[in-house]
Amino acid sequence: MSIFTPTNQIRLTNVAVVRARRAGKRFEIACYRNKVMGWRSGAEKDLDEVLQTHTVFVNVSKGQVAKKEDLVKAFGTDDQTEICKMILSKGELQVSDKERHTQLEQMFRDIATIVADKCVNPETKRPYTVILIERAMKDIHYSVKPNKSTKQQALEVIRQLKETMQIERAHMRLRFTLPAKEGKKLKEKLKPLIKVIESEDFQEQLEMVCLIDPGCFREIDELIRSETKGKGSLEVLSLKDVEEGDEKLE
Repeated sequence: MSIFTPTNQIRLTNVAVVRARRAGKRFEIACYRNKVMGWRSGAEKDLDEVLQTHTVFVNVSKGQVAKKEDLVKAFGTDDQTEICKMILSKGELQVSDKERHTQLEQMFRDIATIVADKCVNPETKRPYTVILIERAMKDIHYSVKPNKSTKQQALEVIRQLKETMQIERAHMRLRFTLPAKEGKKLKEKLKPLIKVIESEDFQEQLEMVCLIDPGCFREIDELIRSETKGKGSLEVLSLKDVEEGDEKLE
């Protein structure tokens, strides 16, 4: 006696499901658990490393495959690989409560690490520890947003923490050399973007060492390049102007 298996059913195990609703119907794809975020961030380029199968389902856990006519109606095509890509980029990753909690905890720690790495106490120039930033984030009841990058959220956290503690982005130390002809005029344009001028030497050309907010680096770089038509130079002396030792918060 042969065992009959319906042709529209595929059994998959150990999967992460990404789900999307289109044209009033639910569509799902089966992915490898740790590869979805890599694909979305651009770190993983090989679709075969992400998908368990190039098949669109209406229910992965039951192995029910989506009908061709439903796919065409919802996505305008029956190309399963293309539809998988659409669901992968826009769909909702289904995770258990425990997994979601672990993921949010890790993101919380990653955000605190970025903030600690980029910031100092502006009065002492000393960096804060990751544990101290985590505590400060809990004090302001910061809630992690799973769909936003940790880098974006770190910038958000810095803005919010400024309201409750002494914190700011660590300054970058730059040296730029400008041709004498453009030097004086360009210095006036650069002034609003500079936090501290540490040294200034104007002989045959203008040479300055200064501290800036990292967020202004690109603007300064583009300004020097365009105004001097490539004759000026910009050198990063240090990415972070910090004092040794960690800052303590009493």
